[in-house]
Amino acid sequence: MRALLCEARAAGCTDVHVTGGQPARLRRLAELAPVGDALPGPGQIEKMLMPLLDEAGDHAKARLAEFGYTDFAIEVPGAGRLRVNFARGQTGLKGCFRLVVQEPPSLNQLGLPVELQKVAQYHQGLAVVSGPSGQGKTTTMAALVDLVNRSKPDHIITVEDPIEVVHPIRKAVISQRQVGLHTKSFYAALKGALREDPDVIIIGELRDRETVEMAMQAAETGHLVIASMSTPSGAKTIDRLIDMFPPEDQAQVRSTLAGALKIVVSQRLVPNVAGTKMIAAAELITGNIPLWSLIRENKLFQLPSLLQRGRNYGMIRVEDSLNDLLARGLIDEDTARQYADDPRAINPGGVKPVAAPDSPGAAPPNQDIGKAALGAVRSMFGRGRKDDN
Repeated sequence: MRALLCEARAAGCTDVHVTGGQPARLRRLAELAPVGDALPGPGQIEKMLMPLLDEAGDHAKARLAEFGYTDFAIEVPGAGRLRVNFARGQTGLKGCFRLVVQEPPSLNQLGLPVELQKVAQYHQGLAVVSGPSGQGKTTTMAALVDLVNRSKPDHIITVEDPIEVVHPIRKAVISQRQVGLHTKSFYAALKGALREDPDVIIIGELRDRETVEMAMQAAETGHLVIASMSTPSGAKTIDRLIDMFPPEDQAQVRSTLAGALKIVVSQRLVPNVAGTKMIAAAELITGNIPLWSLIRENKLFQLPSLLQRGRNYGMIRVEDSLNDLLARGLIDEDTARQYADDPRAINPGGVKPVAAPDSPGAAPPNQDIGKAALGAVRSMFGRGRKDDN
C-alpha cells in the first residue's frame, strides 16, 4: 500500500482509491483511471488498510465502528501527508487517499487574483474560500494561512477535520486542532478558541448553523475568520450562509453577515491547453457598500449585475479569470466555455493558445498514471491474483 501511494505522489496524482477485488484507481488531472490488475479481495485489503488506521489512533477507529466511515490524516514516508477516508460498504472496507500538498504554495504560484493577498491585511471580518469538492480549496486555505504566518506576529488557531497541512511557526504562533482528536466539534473548538486570545481563526469547513453563527460572532468581535465551504459559486456561498438559519432569523443574519463579510473567493480547476496540469479559475467577491446593501436588502439576485461592473471594487467574475487564461494561451476556448457560468461571456478574440513546451508527445493522463504506478501495483499484488473471499 505504501509503495502504491509513493508512486501516486511521483506521478502527480491527487487521489488513490482502493477497493477489494478491483484495480486501484488513481486520479490525475481530474480523471479517475484504473491501474493494473484487480487487487486482492476485501478480506486481504482490510488487513492491508488496518495498519494505517492503527497509526491514526483510537478516535479514528471509534468513528469507523460507530458510523461505518472515518476521516483522518497520516504521514507516509515517500508519499508525504495524506487525508484518508475509510468506509464500509458492499465490497468491504474501501480506502480513499488524498495526497495533500507537501508545502503551502503562494497565492501567486496558484495563479489566484492578487486582490486575495489583501486577506493578510485584514484585522477582522470573514473571508470564505468556496468551490465544489476537489477543486483546491484546501490548498488555497493553506496558502492563505501561510501568507498570514509570514506577514504578521499573530496568534492563529485552526480547526480542521482532519489536519491536512502542518504549518511551521514563522512570524505567527499557530495552534492546529483536529475535530475528533483534540476537540469534539467545530462549534466546541470555536467556542473555546475565542477565550484564547486569537487574532486569526481558520475553520476547515462551515458545515452547520452553529458553526456559522460562531464564525460570524468571532468576525464581528475583532477576529479575522477564514473558512471554507463546498458551494459552487460566490453567490451560492452567501445564499447558503443565510439559508442555514430559519426564516424568522434571516433578516438579522443578513445584517450580521453584511457587517462581517470581507471577501469570497470561489474557484474551480481547469485543464491547461497541454493537458499536463490543472490551473485555477477564480471568482472574487469583495466586501463593499453595494454588496453589503444587496445582502441586507435580500437582493442577491442582483449580484451577477454587480459582478459585471464591480472591477472598481476588485470583483472578478469566473468568466474574467477564464478570459485571462485564454488570452495568455493557458487554456483553449472550448475549455473556457465548458467551465464558465455564462459561456456567452467568453471572449473568442483572445490570443490563440500556445502549447506548453513540454506538450509535444505528452501522454494522455491515463497513460501517465499507468506508466508511473503500474509497476508498484504489479510488484505488490502480482498478476491475476484471485479474490481471497
